[in-house]
Amino acid sequence: MDSTVSPMMKHYILNLNPTAKHEWDRCILREPLTAKRPDIAKLIAEAVGADTGSYLVSVNIEVTVLEQAAIPQAEQLSLPFPEVSVPQQLREAA
Repeated sequence: MDSTVSPMMKHYILNLNPTAKHEWDRCILREPLTAKRPDIAKLIAEAVGADTGSYLVSVNIEVTVLEQAAIPQAEQLSLPFPEVSVPQQLREAA
């Protein structure tokens, strides 16, 4: 059986965080509108069709980066605080 399936185009958001606390948070693939993680096996099954059986499939994954949004580094801001002189009477009351 030589069956060719037409290619499908899907878009996802890939988040990479090699310093994440948990292994499963280091590489996350999500759908852009729903933020759900895609079920790749289900997508392949939909492309094959509804017939029951076992299939040997070839899957091509072509990745094109459309846009990259860098995560801003946490910056510490130093705010200058002016010296405030406390009158002698207030110091004695405290």
